[in-house]
Amino acid sequence: MDADTAAASSAAPPSATTRSPAIRTLGLHKSYGDKVVLDGIDLSIPEGTIFALLGPNGAGKTTTVQILTTLIPATAGQAQVAGHDLTRSPGAVRSAIGVTGQFAALDNLLTARENLLLMADLHHLPRREGRQRAAALLDRFDLTEAAAKPVATFSGGMRRKLDLAMTLVGNPRIIFLDEPTTGLDPRSRRTMWEIIRGLVADDGVTIFLTTQYLDEADQLADRIAVLDHGKLVAEGTAEELKRRIPGGHIRLRFADPDGLESAAALFGSAAPDREALTLQIPGDGSIPTLRAVLDVLDSASIEAEALTVHTPDLDDVFLTLTDRSRRSDRTAQQAHPRTAPHSHDSLNSRTEKAR
Repeated sequence: MDADTAAASSAAPPSATTRSPAIRTLGLHKSYGDKVVLDGIDLSIPEGTIFALLGPNGAGKTTTVQILTTLIPATAGQAQVAGHDLTRSPGAVRSAIGVTGQFAALDNLLTARENLLLMADLHHLPRREGRQRAAALLDRFDLTEAAAKPVATFSGGMRRKLDLAMTLVGNPRIIFLDEPTTGLDPRSRRTMWEIIRGLVADDGVTIFLTTQYLDEADQLADRIAVLDHGKLVAEGTAEELKRRIPGGHIRLRFADPDGLESAAALFGSAAPDREALTLQIPGDGSIPTLRAVLDVLDSASIEAEALTVHTPDLDDVFLTLTDRSRRSDRTAQQAHPRTAPHSHDSLNSRTEKAR
């Protein structure tokens, strides 16, 4: 290895698999009486990555965030956040994290600048440093022109940007984003996505994201976990999860019935649609599979008019995994019926946590 190669190698950032874990849990459990909300959650989230936790309503996503942000205690299990034990060092955990909840924790009567200065006071920053931090964040989130306006006049996208800016006042190493783009229009959502990516790429922040938008997880997350009925039913990259779900196929459309019938005779597992003149061939959509299909058609001198590839998306993953989990749960309930009190997941405001 020459000097230039060695220097480049030493300067390259570590891969996600070699980074220290920002968050680690082992057997994390939460119950309210007989009602089990989290049932033995194991996580290891590397520093400087985006981790998305998906799940239907009531799956335990917000409870997980509440525990990891020290708002409520776990019933059992172990957890470390930013290298600090949740039980033994909750204060150290709080100093290393920021939380943006489902609803913006803003004072509508204050201006954007005043909201940021209030958060700086809650973090006990010196007045001059607080003003400098507020000005820098207003500039970063393109809110400088609106800095003196009451928050009550802000659009939804502006409110979410200010909410995230307030989270950054304390320079957190780990940020919990609980459904951060709920209610935003498509343009505002994409703006928020760019901000989130920038926090990781530019600041090395770790993001723990919960979301109902599967395309959001697909766009942002390095790794995704699916939570249902308090259990992790799958974890991996978006592509790894998609490969677990059957249903991928190649669809060929032909100009006439003769071409369709000739092609259908070549692929025994294919499903022809004679009305639409299409042929659906099971396949993963990879380049080798596409090449093999086209080679078979070419060798038989059959020409398709159009070709499309369908691979399972995160919607398919989500629906398949959570439906499977619910079927298993119904079977268990029939074998061991029980009743349990109802519980509600709620995330306290960031202001209360900072106090």
